[in-house]
Amino acid sequence: MEITTQEGLLGPLLLARSAIDRSAALRGDAEWLKRAWADGASRVVVVDDGQALVRRDGDEAALVLLPTADAPEGERYLLGVDVDGIVYFAVSASLEGVTGGDSFNRIVAPLAPSALREGQTVAAGLRQVGSLLGDLDAGLLVYAVALEAWHSTHEFCPRCGSHTEVRAGGHVRVCPKDGSQHFPRVDPAVIMLVHDDEDRCLLARGPQWPEGRLSVLAGFVEPGESLEHAVAREVVEEVGVHVVDPHYLGSQPWPFPRSLMLGFFARATSTELVLDLEEITEARWFSRAELLAALESGEVRLPSEVSIARRLIETWYGGPLTGDW
Repeated sequence: MEITTQEGLLGPLLLARSAIDRSAALRGDAEWLKRAWADGASRVVVVDDGQALVRRDGDEAALVLLPTADAPEGERYLLGVDVDGIVYFAVSASLEGVTGGDSFNRIVAPLAPSALREGQTVAAGLRQVGSLLGDLDAGLLVYAVALEAWHSTHEFCPRCGSHTEVRAGGHVRVCPKDGSQHFPRVDPAVIMLVHDDEDRCLLARGPQWPEGRLSVLAGFVEPGESLEHAVAREVVEEVGVHVVDPHYLGSQPWPFPRSLMLGFFARATSTELVLDLEEITEARWFSRAELLAALESGEVRLPSEVSIARRLIETWYGGPLTGDW
């Protein structure tokens, strides 16, 4: 399925890509799932605390996808079917020994293709290799990581505390005691680039980030709140700036552990900064020339290109920027 972002957004949202049919109608068909798992053409991505095995494939990285017969024991999640009829599953299990005992490195920083030798296998997550994966692999890994994160924190029934059972191809957990059903949780969050009447943008950093690491503002949508109201509330709470005209630009899953990031531009009607120091340590207004100079000097670093934050900043700027975290 080809999905385009809203008009005006510069560049693709790299974690919003997918090349499979999620096949929701087949999740409850136990016989079909059994046949699909037994099919020698079916493939499995093993996910371990948000990481999977990837290897160099030309200028890109590719997931190490296993035949089901070689998959380790673990919870199984149906991911979907591609245009060629190949069925994809995820299995939540340790990566140790998955490649037949081969050793591999665990990557914790964003990875460039040149950092991998042809055929080299590493364990990495979406932040490290999301921008290097093709559409199919990126969509599979986002999906697998999101399901693993939910299952790992929802093993017990919130009503009675019983251990729940995985059903519907990994898309439902059922309590065997009271029969209640529990579904994967998604937390909507707004993320917004604020600009003023002088066409400056506002960037900030939280207290957990090192100096120079700046991004746009973001926050979770509260119960009973619209997205537009969440944009205005979060900005005024975090930096004391009032905004109007929130303009939606696109969305991207961010399974760390379960967010859906909804991207906006918003126009500031005030520019004086009053920071909530528990949330924001530093906030600054930048013209395009000021931001470029700060990036070139190394004073400022931006989020990686796998993030919707980077796309919002580059859309405002009008072109690609350098200076990743």
